[in-house]
Amino acid sequence: MSQSLDRALTLVGQLATGPKTLDELSVVIEVHKSTTLRLLRTLESHRFVQRDGVHHYRLGTALFDLANRALEERDVRRTVEPALRDLNARFGYTVHLASYEGGEVIYIDKYDSTHPMRMYSRIGRRAPLHCTGVAKVLLADLPHARRVEIAESIEYTPLTANTITDPRAFLAELDRVREQGYAVDNAEHEDFIHCVAAPIRGPRGEVVAAVSMSVPKVLLDYAGLLAHLPDLLATARAASVECGWTPRD
Repeated sequence: MSQSLDRALTLVGQLATGPKTLDELSVVIEVHKSTTLRLLRTLESHRFVQRDGVHHYRLGTALFDLANRALEERDVRRTVEPALRDLNARFGYTVHLASYEGGEVIYIDKYDSTHPMRMYSRIGRRAPLHCTGVAKVLLADLPHARRVEIAESIEYTPLTANTITDPRAFLAELDRVREQGYAVDNAEHEDFIHCVAAPIRGPRGEVVAAVSMSVPKVLLDYAGLLAHLPDLLATARAASVECGWTPRD
């Protein structure tokens, strides 16, 4: 691995958490300030970094441009947009689109709630594997051996009183999701929000993405959330057809 490239990428990763000084960044990559400054100037010349005042550096506009272009290249994101946008417009609740890549579940699109109370989530953010509806849907489609491997590797951080905290319970949950064709996050990730998620399938019937509808409990109780399951499944079905899936019935 190129040491300079590794250091430059580390700098970018650090700046993703907020503006930093030259001194702070030098400590992180453990080099003299002159070396850090050369790396920052190179990144700045390509707009990956920009100066924020006299002493601080922050992420530059090139990163946001690349992120948007990368997302636009995701055919599934463009293909399912009309169906997801319609679901969001009809009910006003937050709609997420997520995919499974490299062992992580990533939100690749989001349609914000029109209600005053909104979710803290963003495109590009990782979804915890053991306590989110989209992750359950995506993992449930994997071969059994892979599901077991993932379940045994997860750090089961208890985020709420309802969070699944052991591999056996998680595997049983994935079996239920696989059988019923949808997943529920019953206040498992955040104790004031629950959601229901469904698979979006590709031409061979494989799950290519997951769509979810998330609602604060103060706006809609659990029974009310499940009452919207037919709407979500219909949306997932329509999106799947657009992705090339052929219904069997």
